This record gives sequence, C-alpha cells and structure tokens, in this order.
Amino acid sequence: MAEARVAVLGTGRMGAAVAARLATRHPVRVWNRTAARTDAAVRAGAVAAATPAEAVAGARLVVTTLADETALDAVLFGPDGAAAALAPGTTLAQLGTIGPDTVRRLASRLSDVDLVDAPMVGSVDAAAAGRLTLLAGGTDAALDTAAELLAPVGTVRRCGPLGAGSALKLVVNTALVAGLAALGDALSVGQTLGVPTDEVLGVLGAGPLAALLARGTSTTAAFPVAWAAKDLRLALDTGADTPVARAALGVLDGLADPTADLGTVLPLPRG
Repeated sequence: MAEARVAVLGTGRMGAAVAARLATRHPVRVWNRTAARTDAAVRAGAVAAATPAEAVAGARLVVTTLADETALDAVLFGPDGAAAALAPGTTLAQLGTIGPDTVRRLASRLSDVDLVDAPMVGSVDAAAAGRLTLLAGGTDAALDTAAELLAPVGTVRRCGPLGAGSALKLVVNTALVAGLAALGDALSVGQTLGVPTDEVLGVLGAGPLAALLARGTSTTAAFPVAWAAKDLRLALDTGADTPVARAALGVLDGLADPTADLGTVLPLPRG
C-alpha cells in the first residue's frame, strides 16, 4: 500500500482510535476543537495541527469523525475551515452518522472533492484493533481510494452511490437503539417478577440476543445517549413508519444523563 498523507478531523474516542490506526501506515495530521483530545493520536505518531485548514493542507485523504451536521459544518466551512484548504481531487471520507440528505448537501458544497460517506459500525475497541466496518457510498474511484487508505481501520463495505452508506447506517442504528430499549423492558419485566438479573443475563447471553446484550453491558463503549437520540431522529425524519423507534426515542429522552453511554438504557447496576 502506498504511503499518503492523511488528516483526521475530530479526535474523540473513536476519532483518536481511527487516527492511531492510520498512523501505523501513513503520515497523519489531526485536529480537534479541544486540543488536548489530540494527545492520544499524537502519542500514536500523528502530528497535531492548530486549525482544520492546517490539518488538511496537502492531504490525499481527509477523514471526519464528528458528532453531527452542525459540528461538520463548523469544521469544514467555519473560520480556518478545512474546505478552503482542500485541493481538487482530495478524497474526503465522512465517518460520522449524519444521514444521506446531509451527505448530498455536503457534496453540493464540495464539488471539487471526491466525497465518500462511510459511517462506522463498531466499538472503540474494534476501531483500535482495525476491525471497524465502514458503510461506504460514493463513486467507484473515490471508494477505491478510501478502501486502500482506510484499510488499517477496517473493512470498507461498498453500499452504492453517495448517501447509500449513511442510509444503511440509519437502518443499523435504528435496530441497535430500539433493540436495546426493548431489551431494557425485558430486564424490567424480569426484575418485577423476581427473576434474578444474573439468570436473565445468562439466558439472553446464550441466545440470539447475545451481541445486543454485549453491546448494552460493555464498559468500553462510547455511544452517548444524545448521539443515539440524534440518530433515531434522523430515522424518524425519513417519514418511515417507525412506532418502535419513536417509543425508543421517548425512552432515551427520559434518561437523566444524555452524555452517558447508550448502555444505561438497561436497568442494571452501574459502577
């Protein structure tokens, strides 16, 4: 694989893990709004930049791992934004969950850039191990570049034209979030009936819900309730008939701490 300069904009827990993996193969520059949050990526070999524009200058691939459309817009088009410093033909891989409509609006503002929407499926641990699945949409040429340069991060799954990856990610997150909310109900039923929680977890963990349960009880996951609620709202905005997802959103909106991990939807002892 040829070495190429890469920039990563946004180094929260997922972004830092992505940057660290990329730094094993490529020169990487990183930027984050809170500069101290680039420290982990720098320890892994990346170089911190003072602004988004500085980070992307000369990059062949720019990776964004940002929470939502507002953050993405600020980083790309705000003061010292990355967009003005992107050379024509640069590949921009958008790894956050922002929805297909936002991706297409972004493409209309970045007509000289090869945009790929490639939202991540997987945990922080999976990112650190290079085992993410990236649900990617874009042109064949852009997907070829993304698949080559993002190989240290995981597998790029080609989903179709631009926006297709983000559409599939909404499907995945609808299932995940609504499924965890339903699992929380099941645990509550068990507790009400006096069934020992360990017994419930043991039975559920031995069956088809094992992966969902593992996600809900993970101690290393990093999917804040507020982000999960954002993703459900994106799904509801499609106009699809989603009564279960709508109910799950109500559950999330009722949780006390929107910054806590999604796993707190399960009524389990914490700490």
